[in-house]
Amino acid sequence: MANVLDLRGLSCPIPLIKTKDALNDSAAITVLVDEPPAKENIIKFARSQNFQVECSEAGGEYTINISK
Repeated sequence: MANVLDLRGLSCPIPLIKTKDALNDSAAITVLVDEPPAKENIIKFARSQNFQVECSEAGGEYTINISK
């Protein structure tokens, strides 16, 4: 089971920093965010590090699944 980071309500760059830290310790995480810039930055970072990324949106909140 992937680790879940609930980063809703936080503004950039905090969600990106917390995601980077979590990826140092885990090969798969799920990130919850509610700001489009945070979603975009996390997706760009994860892809730049050769992670697989899947993102879904529901009710203005984004679920980003990141794995090696």
